[in-house]
Amino acid sequence: MTLRPILYIVGLFLLTLAAFMCIPMMFDIYASNMNWRSFAFSVGITGFIGGILTLSNKQNDIEVSGRGAFLLTALAWLSLCFFSSLPFLFSIYDINLTNSVFESVSGLTTTGATVLTNLDSMSGGILLWRALLQWLGGVGIIVMAISVLPFLKVGGMQLFRLESSENEKTLPRTTQLSTYIICIYIALTAICTICYNVVGMTQFDAVAHAMTTIATGGFSTTDASFSNYPHYGPEVIAIIFMILGCLPFALYIKCINGNWRALIEDQQAAGFLKTVFILCLIAIGYLVFVLNDISLNIIIEAIFTTVSLLTGTGYTDTNYMTWGGFAVGFLLFISCIGGCAGSTTCGIKIFRFQILYAVAKNQILQLIHPNGVFIVQYNKQPLSVQIAASVMAYFFIFVVAFVITSIALLACGLDLITSLSGAIATLANVGPGLGDIIGPTGTYTPLPDSAKWIMTSAMIFGRLEFFTLLVFFIPRFWRS
Repeated sequence: MTLRPILYIVGLFLLTLAAFMCIPMMFDIYASNMNWRSFAFSVGITGFIGGILTLSNKQNDIEVSGRGAFLLTALAWLSLCFFSSLPFLFSIYDINLTNSVFESVSGLTTTGATVLTNLDSMSGGILLWRALLQWLGGVGIIVMAISVLPFLKVGGMQLFRLESSENEKTLPRTTQLSTYIICIYIALTAICTICYNVVGMTQFDAVAHAMTTIATGGFSTTDASFSNYPHYGPEVIAIIFMILGCLPFALYIKCINGNWRALIEDQQAAGFLKTVFILCLIAIGYLVFVLNDISLNIIIEAIFTTVSLLTGTGYTDTNYMTWGGFAVGFLLFISCIGGCAGSTTCGIKIFRFQILYAVAKNQILQLIHPNGVFIVQYNKQPLSVQIAASVMAYFFIFVVAFVITSIALLACGLDLITSLSGAIATLANVGPGLGDIIGPTGTYTPLPDSAKWIMTSAMIFGRLEFFTLLVFFIPRFWRS
């Protein structure tokens, strides 16, 4: 396994990151805010390192092996997370290394957990950089989920490889696929921006929130998040585009190519939309029963909070900790679900629950009819034993990671509720947890540095689907 093509590609990523840093720098210069210097320093350092890696490893033909793809994915995300923290570290707001890395990782993994307070008084450049990080992380995870993870056979993702067939035209190269995805991503962001602007958001808030909505990230430009807006317009727009961000982007490509029934016929997308509908009905029914109030305010709050946590976005418009024990537990568990594979969403993802259900159902039928032959299917295709085993292994790893992370956070001195909800919120890349500290009205700022580093690691492991990083702990991986 040669490192030169891997380092060359990582260098290109860093140069791209440096270019994007120029956007908030120019914004702060335009606004006469002295924080532009932090972006200037960051652009210089990131661009310099990226340039060295690119020039010293330049090749005509770039070939990355299977093991190289694992290493490239890990190095790219880790380097981007570190260098994207530099604008926070060099800023005028006295943000230390731990908080800078935590914020940048939370942004790129579209988790939405924040250690920053007093957002309303921060420079527009910093707020724009937070939104850009989530926007870049969102499109990055889509490309990785469709182009890289299926190739690596991570957690059952090989189900979503775009393979050619006689009946359907697919994009033959990753570059073409990425171009389609980026164009769709930009179009959805632009439409969302216009909609936010129409319902009363300022132009800046509309752009920033559109980027974090499509990326299902959850960073806001104000400490109050969506409760800062006195009317329902922004919440309704957010609900619509959070759901759109959770649908497979490969299906959007099929729609563009003329196959409009793809979104309806796809088992994963249909299952996700049904899940959203059912969970929203449960939330509305519970709140109406407990509060004895069927007002529009209650309905919007129930739908907004349910969709926000289910999709892993993490926007808040109310303190759901006051809704009672059932609602708090309900929201905690649905935050693990996530949306569809090949989208910006996080969490376990719908297709894994569907496959687990299909395997369990098949096992029950096999017990009833021992001599029967039952074939597990997904999307009208036979499901291989390898994919089923991969999905079950993912569930096992997720549970083990949750237990280890929770115990580690307890060892840092956190209370039980904060530890359990913090583990789920970071592993599933949701953002807000439960309790007074990291709940809907709190931030991760008061946590000790040790807990923040644990959660930072959890965010990266969860976003890269565990297996992508766990392979490096196997000695056989490093043998030639």
